[in-house]
Amino acid sequence: MPESLTPELRRLRDETHAFARGTLAPLAADVSANRTRIIDASKATGLFFMTQPRALGGSEASTLAMTVVRDTLASHNLSHLPVFGPGPGVLAGADEPIASRYLAPLIAGEKRGAFGFTEPDDATRPTSGRIDGDMLTVNGQKSYVTGGAQADFVTALVEIDGQGPAMVVIDTDAPGVRTRQVFGSLDGTHHAWFEFDNVQVPAAHIVGKPGEGLPRALRQIGDTRIAFAAQSVGLMRWVLEYLAAHLKAPHRSGMPLGGREGVRLRYADLRIKAYAARSMVYRTARLADDGENTVNEGIACKVFATEAVGEVVDTAIQLVGGKALTVGHPLETLYRRVRAMRLAEGASDVLRLNLARGRLDLEKGRI
Repeated sequence: MPESLTPELRRLRDETHAFARGTLAPLAADVSANRTRIIDASKATGLFFMTQPRALGGSEASTLAMTVVRDTLASHNLSHLPVFGPGPGVLAGADEPIASRYLAPLIAGEKRGAFGFTEPDDATRPTSGRIDGDMLTVNGQKSYVTGGAQADFVTALVEIDGQGPAMVVIDTDAPGVRTRQVFGSLDGTHHAWFEFDNVQVPAAHIVGKPGEGLPRALRQIGDTRIAFAAQSVGLMRWVLEYLAAHLKAPHRSGMPLGGREGVRLRYADLRIKAYAARSMVYRTARLADDGENTVNEGIACKVFATEAVGEVVDTAIQLVGGKALTVGHPLETLYRRVRAMRLAEGASDVLRLNLARGRLDLEKGRI
């Protein structure tokens, strides 16, 4: 449970609460203008380095510690701020020359990377690569690369002829790399669609070995799913507190909305789902830190928590009324942000099918 924390984790939680209230909240009104100040303040507290490996100067925090901090920041509606530094992602443990040319500059903030996984719906074959001597020729497309327009390189999943999938580092300014489209999405994030036309890449830019690409990609995606779930449970707590204050406030009817039985029943249901979501996320974080295979549990957390926070925000808007739909209202902004979570890193129904397959076909997971 979230309450069953070590003294060290309780201290981390309390320090994060104080940091959120005292430092981040005043800067949150204009994130773009205050980005550098937020990052500098996060470095001073040590939170910035939690996502980074010790070998490169980070603190490499546990899954549970990251869950505590993400939940806490989100409980102040501040989980969207640039508090954490860039993590290694699929480049974790990469050998030379990738380690010095890409991983170290990525961690230092000198280069920006992006993760290329999604193929366009009408693709006739996956992005493929052919090794010829010391070079790899890549052809294909990645249609939904988050942050791709600002990236110096993309680490893309490529099917190597005769050897299986691999993660390959591709410079975005390499000959044959074309940005087909740059677009934004509902939650305010930006993405790019890349085409690779006979792109020549050194074979040494394959991360690990051919055939290891999909497990690497899924580990990256799995970590992000837990992160989304942790943010979701914190955001639910923020919305429930916001909604409680609204329900207890005077109302034009003469009695607070919270005095009505129907409203109380709806509010109680939201609290029940928030409790269930938070409990399962913390349990899964502990299992992950114990070395368990938590693929299925991570899927369950991501689906349940992101759908629950969507329902919590939607119901809160319904109870607050039309002013909550006004552009710039905190619930309007949050509605757009949490809606995207149900698609990011795997749409909910796709993950449900994967969860069933994990048990029925692969005998995986402890659910």
